[in-house]
Amino acid sequence: MSRIGKKPVELPSGVTATISGQTVEVKGPKGNHSFTATDDVTIVQEDNAITVTPRGSSKRARQQWGMSRTRVANMVQGVTDGFKKELEIQGVGYRAAVQGNVLKLNLGYSHDVDFDIPAGVTITCPKQTEIVVEGSDPQLVGQVAANIRDWRRPEPYKGKGIRYKGEFIFRKEGKKK
Repeated sequence: MSRIGKKPVELPSGVTATISGQTVEVKGPKGNHSFTATDDVTIVQEDNAITVTPRGSSKRARQQWGMSRTRVANMVQGVTDGFKKELEIQGVGYRAAVQGNVLKLNLGYSHDVDFDIPAGVTITCPKQTEIVVEGSDPQLVGQVAANIRDWRRPEPYKGKGIRYKGEFIFRKEGKKK
């Protein structure tokens, strides 16, 4: 039994959901999202909640049960609150700035890195060493944050690079003389 799948997804005020067949469409103040579930689950809207139940007791049906419920819950959270990833930049001379629809990164290369901000995501830099990625789709927000981090991953000797806020980097000791 899926502990996650058993819980119904509550719809807060201002959020509407429409179910047609296996497709769920959620509309809210921050946009709208849709998700098409597999035929292994049944999606029903009762009062102010969406319930997902498996069809049968096969392994695939039980797998899709929890995953489908999580996708619906993420859509509801995305159109109400949204998702956010925070990145920190550490290193002498490393900085970031948003200019229009481009994130400009100075990361110790011989050139500046220009990262085009995709649609559906907003990037802000409250400080020169902080980057905040926000959006209503958790997959897109995480992927954009990972793509930015890939330009200069944190290294274990000096700790320089782009890291997630609160991420622990295991530090290594250098060569001994």
